[in-house]
Amino acid sequence: MTSDNDRRRGLLARLRGRPVARSRGRRRLGAAVRLAAALMLAGGAYTVFAPGVQAQDNPPLSAAANEGKALFDVSCVTCHGRNAQGVEGRGPSLIGVGSASVEFQVGSGRMPMARQEAQAMRKPPAFTDEQVRQLGQYIQELGGGPQVPQGDLREGANLATGGELFRINCSQCHAFGAGGGALSSGKYAPSLKPASDRQIYAAMLSGPQNMPVFGDNQISPEQKADIIAYIQETLKHDQDQGGFNLGRYGPSTEGLAIFLVGIVALVFASLWIAGKS
Repeated sequence: MTSDNDRRRGLLARLRGRPVARSRGRRRLGAAVRLAAALMLAGGAYTVFAPGVQAQDNPPLSAAANEGKALFDVSCVTCHGRNAQGVEGRGPSLIGVGSASVEFQVGSGRMPMARQEAQAMRKPPAFTDEQVRQLGQYIQELGGGPQVPQGDLREGANLATGGELFRINCSQCHAFGAGGGALSSGKYAPSLKPASDRQIYAAMLSGPQNMPVFGDNQISPEQKADIIAYIQETLKHDQDQGGFNLGRYGPSTEGLAIFLVGIVALVFASLWIAGKS
């Protein structure tokens, strides 16, 4: 009798639990359907808005940049990569260097390099000024970076301030007369005599070779104008009232010349005095 009662109670319990299980299953199914609908809605929204976002992140190149890209693909891609990301052992990445670096390196003929050396040497430019501008615009639009401002870069310059700034920041490497000088590991600070206003400004912004970067936080645009004016209007037009410039390398060559000339003069004077006595 007890066994029959137990069986009846178990049967009733199972019958009562079926609606509960069915209700729980329907809730799980409904949640899955809602989740799938939400995912489909999110995917649809992404499909609709993603092209616009992508177009905004990768705007089309300007006409000048397109011309620069054509030049880059012919003359620069071997060393700097198809997307200017750089090629190991050949050339660095150009992403973020800006048009200032292009103006200095390409405009002064240092790039393209004929061969790998300790330092790129100045030589006749391989591109016209217009082509240099187009290459610079392409690199600028590709990854951004410092740019040389347009217009007169010496406007309102103060020569006295420029001379003081040059002696503090530049003469240690380029010498007091801007004739350049030797550095370590086969490198050197080049002469500033053939450099244009824009090349000097670009060099301060980009810091080529061993040169440090002088951004606007280190040397303001007004101070850069003072330095450029001092180089172009004073150092390049010095008449060397002393008669000999000795390369304008500063007191080292002048002291050596005086020492050698003085020693020779003293020797001859001593011989002459000995002969007379």
